[in-house]
Amino acid sequence: MNEIPFNRPFTTGRELQYVRGAIEKGHLSGSGSFTERCNRWLEQRVGSEQALLTHSCTAALEMSALLLDIGPGDEVVMPSFAFVSAANAVVLRGGTPVFVDVRTDTLNIDESKLPAAITPRTRAILVVHYAGVACAMSELVAIAEETATPLVEDAAQGILATYDERPLGSLGRLATLSFHETKNVHCGEGGALLINDRALRERAEILLDKGTNRRRFFRGEVDKYTWVDIGSSYAPSEINAAFLWAQLEDAGAITARRLTIWQTYHEAFADLEQRGVIRRPIVPDRCSHNAHLYYLLLPDLDSRSRLIHELKEVGIHAVFHYIPLHASDAGRRFGRQGGDLTVSEDASTRLVRLPLWAGMTDEDVERVVDAVGSACARIAGTLSARVRST
Repeated sequence: MNEIPFNRPFTTGRELQYVRGAIEKGHLSGSGSFTERCNRWLEQRVGSEQALLTHSCTAALEMSALLLDIGPGDEVVMPSFAFVSAANAVVLRGGTPVFVDVRTDTLNIDESKLPAAITPRTRAILVVHYAGVACAMSELVAIAEETATPLVEDAAQGILATYDERPLGSLGRLATLSFHETKNVHCGEGGALLINDRALRERAEILLDKGTNRRRFFRGEVDKYTWVDIGSSYAPSEINAAFLWAQLEDAGAITARRLTIWQTYHEAFADLEQRGVIRRPIVPDRCSHNAHLYYLLLPDLDSRSRLIHELKEVGIHAVFHYIPLHASDAGRRFGRQGGDLTVSEDASTRLVRLPLWAGMTDEDVERVVDAVGSACARIAGTLSARVRST
């Protein structure tokens, strides 16, 4: 029986053609024609002031910290149930991540916990749109405005998802995207910085180009380019951009297929949720998600571990997700807790992600549904027996 991996990078069939085109043009470093096509696509589809491709979402987050002048003594409030890149971007500048809890419904940052976590040292609020489902952006934007604190969206998982019909990545002062191979559209490794504050545009270009005003030179705005600020080599190669362009051309179709798989899972597991065996993802009415991932919340760690094991036995690879940042060795060393974090800790022990990638066949999806149903029936029996014995 063929194995069903958790993820298999999807290709449209045009990636090699475009990579070959980049090679034939003889421009393989950053900022070539494919890079510019990707940047313009992102600006048009997201509606940001400016999009800059980067070699990773991590790089885009580091650029965000630089643009906001994060430094020693500064604090950035962020969810603990998140990937490490956001915290690293702050710590690398000498700042302190302040970890707050997430909501029980979406597993996004709990906006009600922010006021207690914000101090005179707070330099930014960084939110993560988990699973491509938007945070409560109206409330978060209001808090950011009331406290005069820049809002940054980590929309690594959020391309083509919306909040109140506005694309994720267009709502914060800055935003970041990921094109890692596990994301809906990808180029193996890649990312983008989205700039929604015109005042930051020129400096963002300088940071991207190793601290030089190179782009102004190529636009004829200066007669030579030179080192004018700090920066690094954040741009991707043109080969990566060419690969990504093939993905962006089909982003709508890729998202549609993922949504079909997501909805099949969601309908199939409704009965399990009604019986109290699992909890399905919750998508608030104001959110239109992009089917980045499908997860289940099991009753406890033992149940989660058993489901992963039983799926593995039949050739299906399901995985858990984040260890909360505040509970990690580095989190305890470099950050601080901004209140109680029990929801993050609880979700971390109970969440399992199911295979979801655009190339899955209907038969693959049916196999996953059947295997999860069978395993959960046995888990439910064990739980019932445990209750009876007490």
